[in-house]
Amino acid sequence: MNYELIGYLGSAVIAISLLVANVTLLRYLNSIGCAIMVTYALLISAYPVVLMNCICIIINIYHIAKVGGLNNQISSLLRIGKTDRS
Repeated sequence: MNYELIGYLGSAVIAISLLVANVTLLRYLNSIGCAIMVTYALLISAYPVVLMNCICIIINIYHIAKVGGLNNQISSLLRIGKTDRS
């Protein structure tokens, strides 16, 4: 199998994540891209790349947990959009 394709896929997912306006969604997509890059780096024995992407995943998970995740963010947006008409 051509391992480079896995590397290109991971890079593309990370690049796409940077185009997203929603920061929580950005972190989810970025984590997926980093996980793909970890797989690629393990296949080619590029351990500094594994370390860097694992650190990025941990940082993303920390920030996702800090804001309560995507579902919490969506539900808070829906609450803001509702008005009290009593």
